[in-house]
Amino acid sequence: QVQLMESGGGLVQPGGSLRLSCVASGLTFRDYTMNWYRQAPGKEREMVAHITTFGKNTNYVDSVKGRFTISRDDAKNTVYLQMNSLKPDDTAVYYCNAVFIVLNKNYWGQGTQVTVSS
Repeated sequence: QVQLMESGGGLVQPGGSLRLSCVASGLTFRDYTMNWYRQAPGKEREMVAHITTFGKNTNYVDSVKGRFTISRDDAKNTVYLQMNSLKPDDTAVYYCNAVFIVLNKNYWGQGTQVTVSS
């Protein structure tokens, strides 16, 4: 059974930092492209960051470029999202997503809440 378990969310003041982690089990992690999505109240879910296998390529939504960094540790089956200079607009539930396009596999975590507020 595939599981993606996010952690690291919480309440932080504007300008602060958080690091989200997502630990995967039940799959061959190194074969999967990993994504972080977020969904704010009343808004559609959007992809925040993306990292391909072996960390070869990364990509970010424009609103987080220069502030967020995605990384992965295949030995630990873990993907991270380092979030710096957080803004109130970053408030959302953040979801971890694992994709293996060739096999049409797509898995989601339960999400972790990030709230940026003074």
